[in-house]
Amino acid sequence: MLNKYSKLAISAILLPSVSYAGEHHHGEHGHGEHHHEHKNSQVEKIQVTASRLGRIVTESATRTEVINAEEVQEKALMRPGNISMLVAETGGVRVQNTSPALGSANIRLQGLYGRYTQLLSDGLPLYGGQTASIGLLQIPPTDLANVEIIKGSASSLYGGSALGGVINLISRTPSDEFEGEVLLNATSKDGQDITAYVASPLTDTVSASVTAGGHHQAAKDLDNDGWIDMAAYDRATIRPRMYWSSENGANLYATFGAMTEERMAGTLAGATMPDGNPYIQAQDTVRLDSGFIFEQPLGDVLNLNVRGSAMHQEHEHQYGEVFEEDTHESYLIESSISGYNDDTAWLVGIAHQTDKYESVEYPDFNYTFDVPGLFSQLDYDVADNVALSLSARADWHSEYGSQFSPRISMLYNPNNWTIRGSYGQGYFAPTPFIEDIDDTGLSRLAALTDLEEEQASTASLDISYAFDSIETSVTLFASDVDNVTELQIIDNVTTNMDKTVRIVNASGQSEIRGAELLLRYRWHDIKFTASYLYTDASKDSSSGFGRDQLALTPRHSAGAVIMWEEHGSHLVGFEAYYTGTQKLDNNPYLDNSDPYWHLGLLGQITLSHVSWFVNAENLLNVRQTKEHSMLLPNQAPSGRWTTDIWSRNDGFTVNAGVRIQFGG
Repeated sequence: MLNKYSKLAISAILLPSVSYAGEHHHGEHGHGEHHHEHKNSQVEKIQVTASRLGRIVTESATRTEVINAEEVQEKALMRPGNISMLVAETGGVRVQNTSPALGSANIRLQGLYGRYTQLLSDGLPLYGGQTASIGLLQIPPTDLANVEIIKGSASSLYGGSALGGVINLISRTPSDEFEGEVLLNATSKDGQDITAYVASPLTDTVSASVTAGGHHQAAKDLDNDGWIDMAAYDRATIRPRMYWSSENGANLYATFGAMTEERMAGTLAGATMPDGNPYIQAQDTVRLDSGFIFEQPLGDVLNLNVRGSAMHQEHEHQYGEVFEEDTHESYLIESSISGYNDDTAWLVGIAHQTDKYESVEYPDFNYTFDVPGLFSQLDYDVADNVALSLSARADWHSEYGSQFSPRISMLYNPNNWTIRGSYGQGYFAPTPFIEDIDDTGLSRLAALTDLEEEQASTASLDISYAFDSIETSVTLFASDVDNVTELQIIDNVTTNMDKTVRIVNASGQSEIRGAELLLRYRWHDIKFTASYLYTDASKDSSSGFGRDQLALTPRHSAGAVIMWEEHGSHLVGFEAYYTGTQKLDNNPYLDNSDPYWHLGLLGQITLSHVSWFVNAENLLNVRQTKEHSMLLPNQAPSGRWTTDIWSRNDGFTVNAGVRIQFGG
């Protein structure tokens, strides 16, 4: 007979859905405002897939935070076009803008650089092994069931692209009946969204779903200085998915995605920069991707699974008078075998990852990374309330040689307490696309030479206590990062045609220390969540003496959310988020930013299958351009014309719309 590791866990290793044990739902161990089902104290057992072996989240030694379905749906009302708000309001997660002009952003986990975060869809790198910053703004949340987050080095599970952690977007799985929804949304800043989701069984063994969306935003110059503060874009997406299962337990999941977007920013017609010239910044994107997951039981306790993905992305960039065309490609093929007995679950596998970049104008930056690897994971129940997880990966990188990435996690779960500790090591293969280049292109960047792989060690200790309707937790975390790549100005450059900047490995070590605090309380239909994050992130000073704080990393941030919700009737929510002072680099107006608050108010009324909603964001009308201009007095050596965004730049915004559900 199979135990708690077996049938339930086997089914979750590769299937894109999250399995549930129990009838009533709420997410556990997440730092968003996760929800409890009404009038029932039974805890939902959410089974996560990001940790590979499909453990129940409360029983897994690897800490996985879950943003559950209710919260996904709430955030979809606030931002139907992309997932930035969905992940941004989770403790220890910061969405960092990398291009003030285009609005692109990446995800920083516990202070680590955004390029270290691996973004997955159903466990597949459909957005590339190294997700481009703009990709975060091109993924709608329409068909998401929930989101899994592993913080800290996950290179032992997913290779070098997961040095800082993993965000796994889990899609909805079709039910036994035809179902779907359409969402229409409009904003006070002349933005419109329409998304649709349809799912249905096709035969006794095959079901399918299709998600599609169209999104528009007009260019907005909110401070009337001739510079576009909100980039204009038109985007269309479509993603069909197919699910097949057989009587012998074999199953197959396959997906295909297509996205096209035109995005434009810079100066308005007739406006000029401080040098007297107009400056248009634009990016056109076409992305195609596909992926599959196949699973076949081998007897009662063994399981074979094979997965693969391919992504092809084309860009046309404009930076003033400079035009760049490039393509990004990513391919993965992976196979593993897992097994189970009374106290142990294990997995061994092989993988081959390829990441490729080609530039038409600047072929010196072309690269092809081929990375074959072996990986393994062992979960062991030491006692009834003690569990251990060991994972390790060996990669043979075509450019950076052999890499070994271990991780160990332990769980102690006495009574109402949950105590987890973890330690991991990993690496990241440098590319030209660090945050400082995202907004400027390659025209002024010298060819990469003599770079070493970036390496990190991460550790965390998490202590949680849950009793009745109260849950509290504290997390202590630390990371040491070596060989961080950064942009350096080249001395003695004489003309604008010369290469003016280069990427180098920083000397010394970046050190990040911090703590997360969380409190959740429920009283009848009212849910309250409060969180606080402290982050001390520093690097060796360029002067050679002491340490400097990392830029754009607030030492203090906090949030509070109160939600009154009656399912099938109404929802009213208020949220307040505080962002503390941040150190600023290359900003002639400020050395340190001012703290600011973000306040939001959401309301929804549901009548049968139709929900009407209105959402007000940034009630205090916070805009960075109220503090100082976004434009630099002179163009930076890298070619950049703007300061970093350390605050918001969209001002007070209201969006409203209707969600129509049918079938089911």
